[in-house]
Amino acid sequence: MKVIISIAQSHIVFGQTAKNFERASEMIIQAAQQHANCILFPELWTSGYDFGNQFIHAKANTSILEKLDELAQSHQIAIGGSYLEGQEGSRLYNTHKWLSPGKNRIINYQKIHLFRLMDEDKWLQPGNQLVCTDFTWGKTGLAICYDLRFPEIFRKYALMGAQLAFIPAEWPAARISHWKTLLRARAIENQMFVVGVNCVGNIGNEVFGGSSAIIGPWGETIAESNDQDEQLITAEIDLGQVEEIRKKIPVFEDRRPDIYG
Repeated sequence: MKVIISIAQSHIVFGQTAKNFERASEMIIQAAQQHANCILFPELWTSGYDFGNQFIHAKANTSILEKLDELAQSHQIAIGGSYLEGQEGSRLYNTHKWLSPGKNRIINYQKIHLFRLMDEDKWLQPGNQLVCTDFTWGKTGLAICYDLRFPEIFRKYALMGAQLAFIPAEWPAARISHWKTLLRARAIENQMFVVGVNCVGNIGNEVFGGSSAIIGPWGETIAESNDQDEQLITAEIDLGQVEEIRKKIPVFEDRRPDIYG
């Protein structure tokens, strides 16, 4: 199965949901014109880590998601990214959400591992469930940013049959070499496609390092952005390669869970 994927590396205007949505709308239309089946935006792309105003942003996101759903239907493109979500009076979730045309239109994954260095654990509550689901193009696992450092998630997805993983992120430039290495590691060790989308520029007090990428199951770079500019990158992948590679090097058949769990 072939699928055309757009990755929307963007500069998030801190706390300005309307401005961020306006730019995203332009990128969605551009991706649809490139015949993309789906487009993925970075982590918390509507607001950034503006936790002091988290309930304002969560409310704004409700309206934004309705508009995104309309764009998904009118342009026949699946739209993914992560958002602050939840009810006022309780801790919110960092939710990786997909809005798709047709069946299985709304899919949610709530970030399991909260990043202490950016105070996520103080403001948000963690999710407690992995999400590996059938999109129109094939079985896909969802994660968010810091989750990338936990290989158990991606091995579980691979054992569940995932051919592809999507990871929206806000990954700081200071550790961008980790981002690049871990994307490839997760792809190679699980023989799957990995799509990671990061943001760029100064957002609040942090600088983010871009380097969004689509990595193939051999660890090869199929598409990659630079480390400082807004970019929409679109590429076609063939998910049939996953089965071919898993047969060629049968890693999963050679596992020894009787020893290491």
